[in-house]
Amino acid sequence: MDPIDIITAKRDGAELTRNQIDRVIAGYADGSGISDEQMAALCMAIVWRGMTRAEVAHWTEAMLRSGERLDLTGLDRPTTDKHSTGGVGDKITLPLTPAVVACGAAVPQLSGRGLGHTGGTLDKLESIPGWQADLSPERMREQLRDVGGAVCAAGAGLAPADRRLYALRDVTGTVESVPLIAASIMSKKLAEGTGALVLDVKVGSGAFMKDVESARELACAMVGIGTDHKVSTRALLTAMDAPLGRAVGNALEVEEALEVLAGGGPEDVVRLTVELGREMLEAAGLSGAKDPADALADGTAMDAWRAMVAAQGGDPDAPLPQAKERGEVLAPASGVLASVDAHAVGIAAWRLGAGRARKEDAVSPGAGVVLHAKPGEKVRAGRPLFTLHTDDPSRFRAAAEALTGAAELEPAGAKPLPLIIDRVESPTV
Repeated sequence: MDPIDIITAKRDGAELTRNQIDRVIAGYADGSGISDEQMAALCMAIVWRGMTRAEVAHWTEAMLRSGERLDLTGLDRPTTDKHSTGGVGDKITLPLTPAVVACGAAVPQLSGRGLGHTGGTLDKLESIPGWQADLSPERMREQLRDVGGAVCAAGAGLAPADRRLYALRDVTGTVESVPLIAASIMSKKLAEGTGALVLDVKVGSGAFMKDVESARELACAMVGIGTDHKVSTRALLTAMDAPLGRAVGNALEVEEALEVLAGGGPEDVVRLTVELGREMLEAAGLSGAKDPADALADGTAMDAWRAMVAAQGGDPDAPLPQAKERGEVLAPASGVLASVDAHAVGIAAWRLGAGRARKEDAVSPGAGVVLHAKPGEKVRAGRPLFTLHTDDPSRFRAAAEALTGAAELEPAGAKPLPLIIDRVESPTV
């Protein structure tokens, strides 16, 4: 089967067969006859021509077969997981996982590190002294059995074809393809072996998907993949035009997540934690179980958090790291805050040291931004609007520049998106 024939078929708008897709993915994963140039050409053809639902399902299955798949059968509770497409201040996994565990499910959460303006769950958790991200499949099963939840790094053996393909797409201008994005995300989530999956597809300036239509398209594609692979899958479209909560950074977000686990915390973080938790439990067949809101209120979610942290070597009682220096950005005028640009806040946190430009870069655990007002709240001229945290005061200027114009007072232009925009449970045909 000639790779050039496959490329030209997709270039001309043909639907690729299962055999053609298997040939491409297997050949690229093991280097047996599909070059980087040929795969880049095929990806560009997919960007322009798209893929059918059947093609996306076959593509995902081929990437799954390129590596191992975790076997989570035999646990004494159903498995369910959540995946977020990424945003600013998105610390939801931290309170959500223990809340769902406290309600009777097992949560195998394979997470990643941040890149650019979006934060990574592992970076946040690694700010806890002693906490370790790497778990073997055997250790993960043990922790799910003993504790009920595990948040850890995906091993190199899970969907290795996707790992190589994503690196190629990143340097060839072929990242922005809904079918390829959906297959990339779902190949890794399906490889972890969960029985149910809830997708949190972010929409807005701080998200990869800037508008509701493209986010809905991605959600439908991923729900379709999950459904085709016999995994109970659904999605929520949620707002990322403003940061989630008031803290953006690693240890800063852990501290805010602890407030939620203690029964407090910002209203938007609490609401999204509860709504996603309910979806996860329902998808796992536990709709009549304890409610996540009750688990946050009665302390059982906090108990599960402490057990999860300790199981991975962390000290749940240890003080979190703090940045050495703080600076303030003051409100230029008084009024009611109409909007806060999530992307601008994410860039500021990145410039302060909370994020990385390359995967191998280190992050500062204490760096980040704290918001003193959320949209709809009053601000006063000359009072702090943002507090900047960093170990390197030379970073303040660039971070403050990123925040120029990030906060708008009423009256302003577009109305903010509702926190939960839409729900997708059935894929498009």
